[in-house]
Amino acid sequence: MLSISLATFVLQIRNQLNKHLESNIKPFDMVIGAKGSPLQLVLSSVLHIDNPTGNISLEEALKISRNPMVKETIPVSYGDNYKGHRILGTSKAYLTKYSATLLDGMLYQKPFEVVIGSDVAKKNSLQIGDTFVSAHGLVKNGLETHDEKPFVITGILKKTNTIIDHLIITSLESIWKVHEHEGAQVDGHNHHEEKHEEQHKITSLLIKFRNPLGALQMSRFINEKTTMQAALPKFEIERLMEFLGFGFQTINGIAIAILLVAGLSIFINLIKTVRERKQELALLRTYGANTFLLIKLVFFEALFLSLLGAIVGWFLGRISIWLFSVFTENMYGYHFVLSLPDNKELYILGLVILTTLLAAVIASFSLFTLNVSKIIADA
Repeated sequence: MLSISLATFVLQIRNQLNKHLESNIKPFDMVIGAKGSPLQLVLSSVLHIDNPTGNISLEEALKISRNPMVKETIPVSYGDNYKGHRILGTSKAYLTKYSATLLDGMLYQKPFEVVIGSDVAKKNSLQIGDTFVSAHGLVKNGLETHDEKPFVITGILKKTNTIIDHLIITSLESIWKVHEHEGAQVDGHNHHEEKHEEQHKITSLLIKFRNPLGALQMSRFINEKTTMQAALPKFEIERLMEFLGFGFQTINGIAIAILLVAGLSIFINLIKTVRERKQELALLRTYGANTFLLIKLVFFEALFLSLLGAIVGWFLGRISIWLFSVFTENMYGYHFVLSLPDNKELYILGLVILTTLLAAVIASFSLFTLNVSKIIADA
């Protein structure tokens, strides 16, 4: 039961996490941002689960889009949140990349108009026309809010099962205008200069190339020849999964060890059962039951126990996934679904039945040498 629940839990989490990450990074080949950790840049700008490495010049970043290898560029900028949901300033092409369509309302047209993901609307009971103020930073806090700059919801997006469901999306102008007053507060006479500077800063630039080779060639050039950093989402996520893979393999190893111990305990219990019930089995022989029938009885008893353990273990694994999903959805916006058994889980079930069959056959050897008259006489 324990080994099955652990093994199915690990398998499902690994598979679903892979699918989540792949669907979220698929629209983009490269992300350009401030220098720092390339993994942090991907996590913050593509998966929205980390802090950005800094800001970059929009003008400098857009020079990259003039390269003939570049198919499309999408600038993104953020710095605020509403109840933990990130407010992302970007172009409408960002929504198209994730095939996001409206469930209700319309797309943002003017600054301070936003569209919200399905989970944002559901969790906060938000509707078209509702207004809210953003809080400074990317984590939930009420310490510093932009009360004088409220956002208005013009549209709610359909569920996409991607990161879009957990975002509040608006124009780049909205993000720039929210932070205009910050420059003015530092030095009143320098307001226009600060405003101009602020309007030319973005968090990162997301890029789609005409062919994959373009990404490799350009990333080397950007990292060596510019003040910016280029990261390849696919490469960084593969590296991340390698690190996580070691943990998954360790847990899988523990699950296999438990499975072997479970197999051994089934075997020991079967031998014990045969020894303790010798009188009962000998009595069945006197009523005409042959050795094969006795072996069958022992085997079906073992099979029932192992199948019961496997089914209960599978349900325990699914309950663990549900509990884990509640945690990850609140923390990172990642939702894990409860699915039917997949091929790997069926292989594990096959392994359990095989172990049981083997244990039952070995334990039943003593039935071939059952001395019926002596056992009944002793009884």
